[in-house]
Amino acid sequence: MKKNFSLFPKQYGFFPYIFLVYLFFPFYYLTQETGIKQVLGLVMIVLFLVSYRQLYSTPSRSKVFTAWLLVELGVIFVVGCFYDVNYLFLGFFPANFTGYYQDKRRFQRGLAGLIFVLIFPLIYQWMQDDSAFSLEGFYYFVPFLLIMIASPFGVRSMNRRMALEKELDQANQQIAELVKREERLRISRDLHDTLGHTLSLLTLKSQLIQRLAPKDPDRTVLEAKEMEMASRSALKQVRELVSDMRTITIAEELIHIQQSLKAASITYQFDGKMEFSSIPPLTQNIVSMCIREAATNVIKHSKATHCTISISQTPDRLFVKVKDDGMGIDSANAVGNGLRGMEERLALIDGGLKLSNHHGALLELSVPIINKAERKEVVG
Repeated sequence: MKKNFSLFPKQYGFFPYIFLVYLFFPFYYLTQETGIKQVLGLVMIVLFLVSYRQLYSTPSRSKVFTAWLLVELGVIFVVGCFYDVNYLFLGFFPANFTGYYQDKRRFQRGLAGLIFVLIFPLIYQWMQDDSAFSLEGFYYFVPFLLIMIASPFGVRSMNRRMALEKELDQANQQIAELVKREERLRISRDLHDTLGHTLSLLTLKSQLIQRLAPKDPDRTVLEAKEMEMASRSALKQVRELVSDMRTITIAEELIHIQQSLKAASITYQFDGKMEFSSIPPLTQNIVSMCIREAATNVIKHSKATHCTISISQTPDRLFVKVKDDGMGIDSANAVGNGLRGMEERLALIDGGLKLSNHHGALLELSVPIINKAERKEVVG
């Protein structure tokens, strides 16, 4: 596919073309020259125009950019010294490109070169013919010289701001993508922690019904009703998951776990106080999900007959232990999706967990508690 030729990169718009107007003045001054001096002057102005175009198309970090900038400065130096001092107004061109340097050292060198190229021809012209170049003429150049020397700072600041805005846009895009990925992970964890638990319970119930149906029809009906309640609960969990309005308290989850363990023919014991009002809702929600996951693992993997959950509190910390009398854990395959999800959730509230074997599996959770009084002190 054939590309359309463009004198300057399209990203700069019409700005580079506007500066071309100022090149008419050097061409006008050259009409007053004759012979080889006029020809050399035209060659230098054409070279200046080529360098102007190339500087827009070359990255400022490359050595080629510096080479083209030196070409511009060299042309201005020669025509300013040996043609006419008014050619120094071409200094607005390299002043603009000097500001493209983001590296501090390269910027300082470029600025020093620009100042030299602008000042030396004035001094040289004055020393050659002080009558042709009066003090009033020098004062006439001073405001323009100051503008040319100051403009690289403004251009550099503007380019840095544009670069920062571009980086900010890229960062915002990355954040948006990370938020999407985190939301997918959250939904995956919630599905695993909620529906996975309920479906495991339904599987156990269905197996129990198959064994009871020929022997105990009344018990079968009772278990079927419990299955119906569990399925309704699963439907409710899906709706809450979709609406993202689900909050779980530790007390509610302990009651639910007791029912699940009973359905799996695992005896249950709780040690501690059922008073969790001092624990923030977010902490309760995360701890509840972790306790649920631990109970699900006991039911599905431990082959235990008894499970004990103990919860204790200090003024600044909550401790939870989930212990069973099953076959314990395999250290080689100790970390699964459930445990990994617990670790990720606890990390959100600076909590941690420890899994070990102690006549069965022992899961220990430790979570910091930030009460309302401490929050007010932090805010204050």
